[in-house]
Amino acid sequence: MADVGEVLMSVLSTIRVPKPGDRVHKDECALSFSSPESEGGLYVCMNSFLGFGSKYVDRHHSRTGQRAYFHITRTRKAKKEEDNNSGSGHPPKKKPTRLAIGIEGGFDVEQDQYEEDVKVIILPDRQEVTSDDLATMPDVVKERVSLSMAGIMTADSVSHALQVQQWDGEVRQESRHAADLKQLDNGLKIPPSGWRCEVCDLQENIWMNLTDGKVLCGRRYFDGSGGNNHALLHYQETGYPLAVKLGTITPDGADVYSYDEDDMVLDSKLPEHLSHFGIDMMTMEKASSTERTMTELEIAVNQRVGEWEVIQESGTTLRPLYGPGLTGMKNLGNSCYLNSVMQVLFTVPDFQSKYVSNIDKIIDDAPSDPTQDFKTQVAKLGYGLLSGEYSKPAPDPGDENDASEPRGDQIGIAPRMFKALVGRGHPEFSTNRQQDAQEFLLHFINMVERNCRSGLNPSEAFRFLVEERIVCQQSQKAKYTQRVDYIVQLPVPMDQATNTEELQEAERRREEGDSSAPTVRAQIPFTACMAALSEPEILTDFWSSAVQTKTTATKTTRFASFPDHLVIQIKKFTFGLDWVPKKLDVSIDVPDTLDLSALRATGQQPGEELLPEVAPPPLMTPDVEVKGILGSHGNEEDDSLYSPLLSPVLDDSTVSQLCEMGFPLEACRKAVYYTGNTGIDAATNWIMSHMDDPDFSAPLVLPGCSSGAGTTPTESLSEEHLATIVSMGFSRDQATKALRATSNVLDRAVDWIFSHLDDLESMDVSEGGRSAAESEGGRDPPPGPRVRDGPGKYELFAFISHMGTSTMCGHYVCHIKKDQQWVIFNDQKVCASEKPPKDLGYLYFYRRVAE
Repeated sequence: MADVGEVLMSVLSTIRVPKPGDRVHKDECALSFSSPESEGGLYVCMNSFLGFGSKYVDRHHSRTGQRAYFHITRTRKAKKEEDNNSGSGHPPKKKPTRLAIGIEGGFDVEQDQYEEDVKVIILPDRQEVTSDDLATMPDVVKERVSLSMAGIMTADSVSHALQVQQWDGEVRQESRHAADLKQLDNGLKIPPSGWRCEVCDLQENIWMNLTDGKVLCGRRYFDGSGGNNHALLHYQETGYPLAVKLGTITPDGADVYSYDEDDMVLDSKLPEHLSHFGIDMMTMEKASSTERTMTELEIAVNQRVGEWEVIQESGTTLRPLYGPGLTGMKNLGNSCYLNSVMQVLFTVPDFQSKYVSNIDKIIDDAPSDPTQDFKTQVAKLGYGLLSGEYSKPAPDPGDENDASEPRGDQIGIAPRMFKALVGRGHPEFSTNRQQDAQEFLLHFINMVERNCRSGLNPSEAFRFLVEERIVCQQSQKAKYTQRVDYIVQLPVPMDQATNTEELQEAERRREEGDSSAPTVRAQIPFTACMAALSEPEILTDFWSSAVQTKTTATKTTRFASFPDHLVIQIKKFTFGLDWVPKKLDVSIDVPDTLDLSALRATGQQPGEELLPEVAPPPLMTPDVEVKGILGSHGNEEDDSLYSPLLSPVLDDSTVSQLCEMGFPLEACRKAVYYTGNTGIDAATNWIMSHMDDPDFSAPLVLPGCSSGAGTTPTESLSEEHLATIVSMGFSRDQATKALRATSNVLDRAVDWIFSHLDDLESMDVSEGGRSAAESEGGRDPPPGPRVRDGPGKYELFAFISHMGTSTMCGHYVCHIKKDQQWVIFNDQKVCASEKPPKDLGYLYFYRRVAE
């Protein structure tokens, strides 16, 4: 074997000293959950600074040729007796006053808990070099290797840097606009709930402009989720800089964004600015000096979240479980929402087969930096949960001689890399604030969709088609639309409680000051929730193309397909009249089995007439020049591109108003045309009812012509541009649509395609669905979202529960049925459930019953 000094000299050029900005992964393996505390320790590549456990370091060496690795092993120090009062979830001696880590007023970063042993390992012979060995080596070797070792030791690990950044992400500066913010005296008062974007009707990610009270949706995020940018467009049009996110307002503050400063900011006059629009909760005093603020409550939860008393099955001795599929997940600070969702998802066979069954191939195909690869990190998480390798009892952090009953904690896995990757670029999931589990589920499904445009897509297990049938009550003609969805949202009809008398009596006693009044939970039948979903909705301001005026209509929602796995959300979270976010305290008798067959959509009925899509011809004027509808695409020799009709005169002011709302120009033109120039209200209603149409943004095509004005014929599209967009994972049809909508300009087409993902997906479904295939005699459907279908009978296999007053605080746990036994997953604790609280869940997961 060659002398170790000579070997080090031969690899010296591959050994780097970490520089500022280098990502040093010294706490976690890039391909597994091995750490310096694991058996075998952690090997940090001294060139790329990626960390690898003993199982994967040889693989990295063989793939890259890298030979020098910094080896770190840690062993836990025995706790001093005086430190025991800070174990077992008890608060530390120094009370934190700020939701931050490692800074003044925040949580202390635990130091000196481990004894570390470090050395350099040279592969493949695993020759060892310690600091003492370096002293006898040539200066050039000693200096370079010593500097690299010291740099790795002193560098902040990626996980620590992210942890501090995420926790202290709430330090915001006062906006320069806050002190003298202009507010319009328009008499506008904002209700405490039921907000919708005034432009697109979106109900999530809603912001109120603090100058004029406009309620609009927020930015579209990098992954296609979020809003439709209408709040941003409003700022660009008006210059009104500050907006507050509705749903984040508490007595302690709110999320305020400055579009001018392009950052989250503080508004010291926020109570005054909110009260201008009728929101007076910011001026409320706390009920008593002992009542804790939301921040104090969150800190308390984070300090004691590991204790069994905070979950619903408190007071019961639960039996810890270990083994494959029974692995706990560490809470990284309000990450219980992520833990619960991922535990359930990896119970679904589609996710297991996609990411775990072929993990070896995924790892073999991983890029040079697997920490930034979505498929690799999801597979790593899935394998960590299902393999059982990390499902082992955790060492007791307290007195090792304590013979008390075991706490049930596991070593478990800490999903740091996964959380950082899926949260990157997202204003909520990139922080350590508590989040809504339902929003995270949709966000993750969205990411799976983006990363599975070819090959097996596990989110198909949840995807289904919804059919909406609108019937004009005056003409009795109907309109059918379909959309893709992943979650069934059930309203909670509080007026249907079966214990109304008990609730009223308890409320009466509380109002009289009776401190012994019992807490009574409203009992809501599950059938009442389903009825609220399935019963027809009355539309009082519907513009009917049949009668060419506003009238009343009914809208009925049904399942056009039934997914393999059905997710039901109980809409518990709301806002009180005082604008305080709250959760409805209800008990719902959610069934173990569910038969939705009666809610199957039937489509157009025999003899039923459909609402006409084309309105009577719009107004014409005699002085309009007769010319080809296609304008510049026509010529004197080709009359086929001309029309005997006069060009329509569209109401430019209505078109402009719709465009200012953020709708595509061609959609606005069609809205005005098809409503016969009857005004902004009719055109807006047309847009709202046609937003899911596949050709919503396509150019206006008039009767008697083959394409619309301004359309770029397919044959003139750049093949290079088409190939570029197709290489991004989109179909050729989608690329063609984007280029045609943007006059064959590649940059604009890419922007267009990412801002119309929902339109494109609905286009794929409608073109590739059953009706298209039947109507075109078996034409092969274009690639796009596939929808599975089958019987509508289901059985409950999991549910996620939330404890706390709102989604912005509290704690999530999940219960999963495994081998006919309910198991509770409470972060690192995994136990057999004795009394699963199925009536108190928030998200319910059903799987199809095989017939």
